[in-house]
Amino acid sequence: MSEIIAIANQKGGVGKTTTAYNLASALRKYNKRILLVDLDPQGNCSRALGIDPSLSRKTMREVFLGEVELRKAIRKTGVDHVHIVVSNLSLALVENALHDRGKKPSYTLLRDLIDPRTRKIYDFILLDCPPALSFLSLNGLTAAKDVIAPVQCEYFAVDALSQLLSTIAKVQRTDNPDLEILGLALTMFDSRTSLSTKIAQQLRATFKDRVFNSVIPRSVSLLEAVMKGVPVDLYKPTAQASVAYAGLAREVMECLENRQKRNESRQ
Repeated sequence: MSEIIAIANQKGGVGKTTTAYNLASALRKYNKRILLVDLDPQGNCSRALGIDPSLSRKTMREVFLGEVELRKAIRKTGVDHVHIVVSNLSLALVENALHDRGKKPSYTLLRDLIDPRTRKIYDFILLDCPPALSFLSLNGLTAAKDVIAPVQCEYFAVDALSQLLSTIAKVQRTDNPDLEILGLALTMFDSRTSLSTKIAQQLRATFKDRVFNSVIPRSVSLLEAVMKGVPVDLYKPTAQASVAYAGLAREVMECLENRQKRNESRQ
């Protein structure tokens, strides 16, 4: 069964979407099959992979409303072994649409919509959550087994992260007691500034081994890759960002393998 990972942080502009599709592309090199679920009405994850979500009729809105099964909304991308369920601006009103149709907008809805057949097909299901602790992001956290939290190496990063951790704890107490923090991914690191270094040191001192060793740098290559509609490792494999996301993928795999070994040793 697939590993379901939410890429989440309620603070905008921290690299959630960038991490989602670039991590997906890096994981495929381990011969893994990846499904991206775009939970952000902005649809940037879809656009970054060369798909115009405004032209799509089978999106996450239709999935949430029960008009189409999730597995029938899955689309191929230009990246081998990486598929996606797209979203567009119509998703922003899905909670109201559920109310209008007499349906309860439950936080467990997405978990129920990810059917066993889909989970058997993919090794990883990555949920790109929107930058707000809303109906959509709470659905993502409730459906996931793990959370990767991208954290921008800038001021207020720790304050924003504390709010996310509080929300994760609430989800653990209510709808998803098995939810775990897989790790914090440091993003937008600028080695030319002392602030980035200080923030990174502060986060490592506070959260210790919960912080991934791989650090995602500020990179023109990331921006250029978006314009090309491909992940950075396909646009420029030797770029620092490509190497960093390759390292992050390796750490994610190692974390999951180590957890599996621990669980087996307890049995």
